[in-house]
Amino acid sequence: METKLIRIAEIAKTKPKEVFTSLYHLLDIEALTKCHNELAGNKAAGIDEVTKSEYSLHLEDNISGLVERLKKNSYKPQAVRRVYIPKGDGKEKRPLGIPAYEDKIIQSGLNKILKAIYESRFSDNSFGFRPERSCHQALIKLNSIIEHEKINYIVDADIKGFFNNVDHEWIIKFLDLRIKDPNIIRLIKKFLKAGVLEEGIIRKTEFGMPQGSLISPILSNIYLHYVLDLWFEIKVRRECKGQARIVRYADDYVCCFQFENEAKVFYEKLKDRLAKFNLEIEESKTKIIMFGRFAEERCKMNGQVSVETFEFLGFTHYCSKSNNGKFRVKRKTSKKKFRAKLQGFKIWIKAVRNLLKLHEIFEIIKLKLRGHYQYYGISDNSTMIKEYKYQIEQLLFKWLNRRSQRKSFDHNKFNLYLKLNPLPTPKIYVNIYNNAIF
Repeated sequence: METKLIRIAEIAKTKPKEVFTSLYHLLDIEALTKCHNELAGNKAAGIDEVTKSEYSLHLEDNISGLVERLKKNSYKPQAVRRVYIPKGDGKEKRPLGIPAYEDKIIQSGLNKILKAIYESRFSDNSFGFRPERSCHQALIKLNSIIEHEKINYIVDADIKGFFNNVDHEWIIKFLDLRIKDPNIIRLIKKFLKAGVLEEGIIRKTEFGMPQGSLISPILSNIYLHYVLDLWFEIKVRRECKGQARIVRYADDYVCCFQFENEAKVFYEKLKDRLAKFNLEIEESKTKIIMFGRFAEERCKMNGQVSVETFEFLGFTHYCSKSNNGKFRVKRKTSKKKFRAKLQGFKIWIKAVRNLLKLHEIFEIIKLKLRGHYQYYGISDNSTMIKEYKYQIEQLLFKWLNRRSQRKSFDHNKFNLYLKLNPLPTPKIYVNIYNNAIF
């Protein structure tokens, strides 16, 4: 399969109008066995309650039967099992859909096929769920645009419940532009319509696609490629007299403009554009702000106390200056994300403080802190990651000290333990300027 996918990717890249008519046969025994081997074994089970280790016990028979059902078009995906995880300030929850194990295998194969066809055609300004692209690269790109181009205004516009509102008919129309294999299209339709199991009831899915599905990321990128990226590059930018740029990570994006009137016109057109595809803007999270190298001066002229900020990928972006007095965009962990992370830690430490040994708790905390630093340890954010460590230590002392009296300890003992078992030191992992993308 890999050799064939490389060939498909080459054709897709060199012939942008090429239509692919024969893809279904790629989902053969060899390919699906490889997909099985690549799946993580520690993920939550779907509605079938089958795990990777259980499926592996009779792997050859299972894969052979799966391929046979695909050939007969009798394969029917099961409903995804819906779970909820905290988001934002910890009070709201994000729905996730966990597919059945065989569905994960098929979706992994479909994901590879779709990536081979579409990856080379996606915009350079799209960063979400793509190979060798990351949140940090999106931040670096955005930083470069604002600092080096004639950007004076930011349109920060959220799409309301994107994954819950994707129109199935439109995604099939978009796929049909490049894929004419009816079996592949039929299979994707089956996954979209498979339903959701929640509170013991299976509900039909007439629209939307579950986050957590292995094909949702690539399908969302295909959807937004046609709805937003191409429209912005071909229509919006050409109609603007000034500079206009977009940076997108999945359904989170920021649009930058030179002129205020063009930013406002774009915002109105954006509402109409999204409505055409049964999407809408989250008005409460949308704003047009003055931002850039001249923002401070213009704000003073307009009587504004300070330059507004905007949120993107968990960071608050604000106008500032470098040590030599030049304009500079800086970032810090957003207050909402900061509070949510601390709330999540508080819930966790309360749950495990009497279940795990102290050294086990500390080993897990070290992993959690390193993960936090690796994401939020970015240029100009050292204060916030240091504060995060401090707050974690405070929560750690508070809740460890509420264990049984025999296990509790005072500040002196706690500080001594920290000295003997130090937590990771906050560190900047991403230098915006050394890794700048132009």
